[in-house]
Amino acid sequence: MNSGIIRKAIVAVAVSLSIATLATSISATSVAAQSVNAKSASLPQLGESGPEVTRMQQAIVARGFTIKGGIDGSFGPATQVALKSLQKVAGFAATGNLDAKTAKFLGLVDVAPLSKSNFPTVGASGDAVWSLQQALINNGVQVKGGADGKFGLATSIALGKFQSLKGLTVTKAVDESTAIALGLLAAPVQKETSKKSVAAASAPVAAPVVAATPAVASTITIDSLPVRGQKSDNVRALQNALINAGIEVKGGADGVFGVATSVSIGKFQSATGLNVSTVLDAPTAAALGLIPSLAELGLPTLQAFPVQGRCGFTDTWGAARSAGRSHEGTDIIGARGLALYAAMDGTISKMTTGGALGGTSLRLTAADGTYFYYAHLDAFAANLANGQVVRAGQIVGYLGSTGDTNTPHLHFEVHPKGGAAVNPYPILKAVDACNVTELLPQP
Repeated sequence: MNSGIIRKAIVAVAVSLSIATLATSISATSVAAQSVNAKSASLPQLGESGPEVTRMQQAIVARGFTIKGGIDGSFGPATQVALKSLQKVAGFAATGNLDAKTAKFLGLVDVAPLSKSNFPTVGASGDAVWSLQQALINNGVQVKGGADGKFGLATSIALGKFQSLKGLTVTKAVDESTAIALGLLAAPVQKETSKKSVAAASAPVAAPVVAATPAVASTITIDSLPVRGQKSDNVRALQNALINAGIEVKGGADGVFGVATSVSIGKFQSATGLNVSTVLDAPTAAALGLIPSLAELGLPTLQAFPVQGRCGFTDTWGAARSAGRSHEGTDIIGARGLALYAAMDGTISKMTTGGALGGTSLRLTAADGTYFYYAHLDAFAANLANGQVVRAGQIVGYLGSTGDTNTPHLHFEVHPKGGAAVNPYPILKAVDACNVTELLPQP
């Protein structure tokens, strides 16, 4: 599989649009982008299995389509049926095969960088516009109608919103600073800040979520998921998303989160292979299209939360630190001595004691090269050794305050495929287990 063509599903093409909305607003997609940098031969085919199939399934589910049996990484008849349904709604040939056009619509095709000499302008169409729209969506800004490859009013409005969020001059047009902030243009090389600039441009941000239907203004984020007892437009957006996914909500979308809504959430979770809690957790919200999934953000999913509860954490990505540094992780605050778990199966690839910044620290590297940096440990687990293979949930150390800190906490970093650090907050939030005080069973 060509990973330069099919990658982790980092994009959220109309992730929060309903199926009904898709039917009317995405019709232009079928004639949008003129060329696709993908070859059908390199796309997942019926009968295949593996991570690329999983990413395809995640993208399908994120758009409100149910795969019978859930996301299992196997391209079988159930996935083909769901793919046919999506293609039909999107106005494509309903073949049930993942062709280049469908792959692009699902966000499984690379977003191409822009050139200073050909920034797209109002009225333009084609792949450059599609890349622009997709980059806006990846950065949490809705483009009404999705990434359709046409630079119209919706794209201009989205550009203005992005520029405002980033503190840029609001021109509603693509300029150099906007393209850099979107990750579509490399930042000018600077000796000390170029790496930081690139990391900041590529770091995912928490996406403000669009309403499940155009009539409902939703402000759902990973930190504001509706809970039982609430009455709000966000609850109505949740109910509409359930209804659009084919799940009945007794009483309809009345904006009241009561028993009926909890029951419907449980039915959706069961139908999609999620943990049936009847609570709107992050994985369920992502599957309903209310927030971006980790796959759509290009982020790994942890197999275990790294800290034994009770603990707490907030999004401190990019916060100022000493010596002009910016924070490149999430600090999970807890009591000294809490167990620290391996977040994924992997290998202990580095162990450090006495570090000026991280103190006692370690690096855990997964099979795909993704590594996790644990800092400020009180101590390593007994007999832990560099090069040791560990299983997710295995104790690797204990929470402390060694290095440049006085507060017991775990500084946790994530480096996908061994690259630059990305914001781990949404990764941690998706599997938050700060309320779990019992030790996990040891592998």
